[in-house]
Amino acid sequence: MAEINEFKIDFPKAEIEDLKTRIRNSRWPEKETVDDWSQGVPLDYLKNLCDYWSSEYNWFKTQDGLNDIPQFKSDINGLSIHFMHVHSPHKNAKPILITHGWPGSIIEFLKVIEPLTEPTKHGGSEADAFHAVFPSLPGYGFSGKPKKAGWGVHEIADAWNQLMLRLGYKKYYAQGGDWGSAVTTAIGLQNKGACQAIHLNMPNAGATEEAKQNPTDADKIAFKGASFYQRWDSGYSKQQSTRPQTLGYALSDSPIGQCAWILEKFYQWTDCNGHPENVITRDELLDNITLYWLSNSGASSARLYWESFNKAFGEGDKATIDIPSGMSIFPKEIVPTPRPWAEKRFTNIRYWNDLDKGGHFAAFEQPEIFVNELRSWNRSLG
Repeated sequence: MAEINEFKIDFPKAEIEDLKTRIRNSRWPEKETVDDWSQGVPLDYLKNLCDYWSSEYNWFKTQDGLNDIPQFKSDINGLSIHFMHVHSPHKNAKPILITHGWPGSIIEFLKVIEPLTEPTKHGGSEADAFHAVFPSLPGYGFSGKPKKAGWGVHEIADAWNQLMLRLGYKKYYAQGGDWGSAVTTAIGLQNKGACQAIHLNMPNAGATEEAKQNPTDADKIAFKGASFYQRWDSGYSKQQSTRPQTLGYALSDSPIGQCAWILEKFYQWTDCNGHPENVITRDELLDNITLYWLSNSGASSARLYWESFNKAFGEGDKATIDIPSGMSIFPKEIVPTPRPWAEKRFTNIRYWNDLDKGGHFAAFEQPEIFVNELRSWNRSLG
């Protein structure tokens, strides 16, 4: 049987000092010529944030907190996969596999771990309990970086199924947003028998013909989101899906570059009323950014787009997903998918909820709502 080894994070102080030195020695561009975020992250804000990053932010507090959570590594198909695995004290808890995306990480889920695994401490019942598994995608965080091509969404879905079986879960449930949504959808599509149901906070499906010809209000919102994304917000994905290696040189060498590359999306994709720190604290934002920097994941995380972009989203997979599915649609999602669109791909939707606040990073932005959505979906399964 394949080994599962305990893992602890142990970045040396020298790496933190190197990070601080790089920030202090950075060469900055001139200020943007607008008074908003339309040209990217504003210079004054980024300088202020990076000054805090180099002088006050404490990575080791975060590292110690992460090390209080059970973490492991296991080799799957030749790649070392990192994951957090937190058992519930409730004996009838359901195993759930929760997958992050880009530019997120396991950091996104720190606020939901205890409510999911110990619901009776957080307004729930024993029936709401989960044994929770949070893997790091290949090339992200503490998982290994593929040395050859072939680690796309469908390969990850197969590896995740192997992981859950390896952990002793003959039956499990899966959840995801962003790339986590694509991986979770692929788990449902592969339908190898162990995964009993899936939940998505970013279901991907193309518009119906009815929506194109006679759009409802929900259709119009979705079309508007898709149009904005294609015109103003998708440059990162074009670069990462075509030339991730070229981009990687900049992200690996410049902490302010890595910071800005990630930070822009937390502004654009959160329900933040004009500023990301309105919903995610400065330290939480830097926790996620610092994880990318210390693990040098700029190129390897971007490479998932090159591997999967044309196969994982939208109409890339024509086959339907027939296992029980649940969807939670947050209003500030990149494209808030209307239910008729999703029903084209997902033939067995058991739970659907259109929410009134929240965005792309659901668990990070609105942890209580996210937990309640998973509980409601779980109850809908009977």
